[in-house]
Amino acid sequence: MTDDDELAARIAEECGAVLVDLRAQGVDGGAKALGAEGDRRSNEALIAALAAARPLDAVLSEEGGSAPGRPDRAGADRVWVVDPLDGTREYSEGRDDFAVHVALVVAGQPVAGAVALPGEGLIFATGSGTPAGAGTSTGTGTPTGPGPAAGTGTVHAGLRKVAVSRTRPPDEAARVATRLGAELVPMGSAGAKTMAVVRGTVDAYIHAGGQYEWDSAAPVAVARAHGLHASRLDGSPLLYNRPDPWLPDLLVCRVDLVETVLEALQP
Repeated sequence: MTDDDELAARIAEECGAVLVDLRAQGVDGGAKALGAEGDRRSNEALIAALAAARPLDAVLSEEGGSAPGRPDRAGADRVWVVDPLDGTREYSEGRDDFAVHVALVVAGQPVAGAVALPGEGLIFATGSGTPAGAGTSTGTGTPTGPGPAAGTGTVHAGLRKVAVSRTRPPDEAARVATRLGAELVPMGSAGAKTMAVVRGTVDAYIHAGGQYEWDSAAPVAVARAHGLHASRLDGSPLLYNRPDPWLPDLLVCRVDLVETVLEALQP
């Protein structure tokens, strides 16, 4: 692991501990107040850690855009794209499918990063991954979902489970599931869904309808470090640190499934 890989993993772990401790203590005001306070405290810890370790790097955080007092990210060589609490709803509801995202972007690509799943006590980081296998899903636990999609599609031997948003599963994912006979598996955080592909509990993650760079930068960095494919839904490259951080769709899957999934995504 490089210093940047190690830093991303350490910061993600530390911010995850902040979130776990806060949820254990509780806050006045119920679930909504807990989510807001989790966002705030994790962001403060993350920004402070980057200020101490990488004072010359720019930062783009979900909680407040470009960090105050830091170099302007426009034209910066190194930009940390971070989400201190991805899956605020899940966190505030007491679920485990929330995450902390920390990624370093260089020349438009996430080159180092980490995703913490604090509810499970897990950290996934670049520099420490082994290539994901091309076999079928063999993860622990039984994902919940509506079961195999109805339709006339033929079951694809390699694509059996597709992670999708809990609250807004996209039509594109439903189309893939129908055509290939796969099961949709609803989850919270984009980090949790991408790490499910890394762990092999699902075979792909399909998202459409809106995300920002901080939602996918760290998950994509980790997924690629584990030998997975990550792109836009049309197969085009993902680009980061653009003037507008809106990055609305995402496909993460095993490399042996890319052509199959991209074809099934066609209208």
